[in-house]
Amino acid sequence: MDWLAIVPFIVVIIVAVWTKQVIPSLFLGVLSAGYLAEMHWLNGLTATLRFVVESLSDPNNLKIIIFLYIFAALVGLMKMSGGIKGFVKTASSRVNSKRSAIFLTWLSALGTFAAPSFRIVTIAPVMKAMRKKVKMSKEELGFIIETTATPLIVIIPVATAFVGYMTSVIELSIHQAGTNNDAYSLFLNSIPFNFFAFAMLATGIYYAFFHRAKDPVNVEEDTEDHGEEEWVDCHPAVAKDLPAKPLNLLLPLVSIIGLTFFFMYVLGLESGTRGLEVFLEANVLDAMVLGLLLTMIWLVISLLREHKLSNMIRYLIDGGNDMMSVIVLLTLVWALSVGSEELKFADVVSSSLAWIPPSFVAGLLFIVGCLLSYFIGSAWGTWGILMPVGVSLATVAGVDLAFVIGAVFASGTFGAFASPLSDDTNTTAGILDLNPMDYAKFKLKPALVAATIAAILFFVLPFFLDL
Repeated sequence: MDWLAIVPFIVVIIVAVWTKQVIPSLFLGVLSAGYLAEMHWLNGLTATLRFVVESLSDPNNLKIIIFLYIFAALVGLMKMSGGIKGFVKTASSRVNSKRSAIFLTWLSALGTFAAPSFRIVTIAPVMKAMRKKVKMSKEELGFIIETTATPLIVIIPVATAFVGYMTSVIELSIHQAGTNNDAYSLFLNSIPFNFFAFAMLATGIYYAFFHRAKDPVNVEEDTEDHGEEEWVDCHPAVAKDLPAKPLNLLLPLVSIIGLTFFFMYVLGLESGTRGLEVFLEANVLDAMVLGLLLTMIWLVISLLREHKLSNMIRYLIDGGNDMMSVIVLLTLVWALSVGSEELKFADVVSSSLAWIPPSFVAGLLFIVGCLLSYFIGSAWGTWGILMPVGVSLATVAGVDLAFVIGAVFASGTFGAFASPLSDDTNTTAGILDLNPMDYAKFKLKPALVAATIAAILFFVLPFFLDL
């Protein structure tokens, strides 16, 4: 009966591919884990509830939820105060050539790397306003923007909405597999192995500076002048009735980054280390939460002269609530982990799949993860489902954990970039007035090229390196 431990994951994958919905799939997975743990009509429900409660009782999980909610709330406040609209207006008025527009797209990553959707919302309207000067099709513009969204953000080790979650799925997976490793250190070590992300960044650079459109006529039609303010109202963050004050975006972003590193240094000093090592010893999640919280406090105080407190609170809550679907997803991923741990999932995977050659583990996980993430359109969902499997397989096969973790993260990155169901695809398509399915087809070919390169590396490198 041990094989029943894999049933919840099979349920999640089948339902996710069938329905294209991650949250209902994860819920059914947690529910099935509850009934497998307690095969009684009432006790099964009780066990399901217990898995959810235990997942929310973990201090680190609660910190991740707090971080995500505060981050989204702060974005809501920056939107209300005209920070995003002000940045778009200032940037679009000063950029006057293709080279400067593309340079701005890459340079802006320094301040908008906190989350893919936030990055797309701040830079896509600028590129939309510049289409006539840039002389590129809307699909190509969207492609360039998106290559600097998820593929870039997943390899940034601090102050992003991804770091806390990526570290948490590693933490729960190594705990489930019974290994003693530091989750954040494993995350740092896995970054060089996210081959898909690096391949897409390289492809984005090629499209930005060297690619020439095959059909100039369509590009000319695409860049027809619709007026200087075409970008206005293309997204709620740049609505016509909002003010335009770029400092309300730039200063909070600088504050978040600066305060995060400050708190990392202070928290690292408390561990007794000195020098640059304090940043490695610090609790990064604590530092990010504190940096966000302090930024939100001073921003609210500074805006009191121009905005009512009640209005700001409404935008803060509305902004935070935008993240609720992600928080529900995370809760179910954590609950599924608790349930699978009770069913001894790691032991079953280790004993049942031990026949897989160690050199094939990372490559197979990458391919399976790419298929899964493409059909469900969620990097986070893919990581939550596959990471426990990957870490368990890596542990029993003796494969380098960071290498396998990098393969799982790379597979989720593929889906977030290429899937027609992903938030990145639909947000970009909405702003640039593209059909999401046609736009996804445009991206799929270069994404498959990058995925092929990554797959080859995952299969070949173990034969040459000690992985």
